[in-house]
Amino acid sequence: MPSQPQAAIRNQRQDNRRTQLLDAAARLFAERGYHATSMRDIAKAVGMLSGSIYYHFESKEEMLLAVYELGVERVAQGVDAAVAVKTDTWERLEAACTAHLQALVAFPDYTKVMIGTRPDDAGAIGPRVRELRRDYEARFRRLIDALSLPPEIDRHYLRLLLFGGLNWSQVWYRPGGDPPEVVARRFLDTLRRQLDVRARA
Repeated sequence: MPSQPQAAIRNQRQDNRRTQLLDAAARLFAERGYHATSMRDIAKAVGMLSGSIYYHFESKEEMLLAVYELGVERVAQGVDAAVAVKTDTWERLEAACTAHLQALVAFPDYTKVMIGTRPDDAGAIGPRVRELRRDYEARFRRLIDALSLPPEIDRHYLRLLLFGGLNWSQVWYRPGGDPPEVVARRFLDTLRRQLDVRARA
């Protein structure tokens, strides 16, 4: 078998270093916060000289954006795949909630950065962060818009309520407890019972 070209080997090494840097940045941003983490901290975490990190990222803002984009991509892929195999509107929403929770558990550092990064605090990348967040949340907006709900229910606040409950699981969820699919089902069962009560009133 012919050996890999040297250029391909170099590119693979560069990709590996970039992945290591992103993983370290996500962990440190999640643990310490973005503003309390320096590029030197990230370089040290992967055994790299401080100046070498700029070969991969021009700034800490660029690194934050890369972490945020990767976090959104991972969560969105899971949600899209889960929803694609369902047809019932409530089952599609439950599948999306389950996939969202599963991603929070599987990629805790990336999703903590994703949830905790406010566009207004992200400097020059703020507009891009806001765009990524809006595009991701649009999935849930469409799912909730498809539900048959009492006319007085404000779907915007329903979405905010649901997201708040799902994302707060990063604080209270513990391994060994109910798995994400059970948590999502109970969230939505509770919600549906309340909506049914309002519809009958």
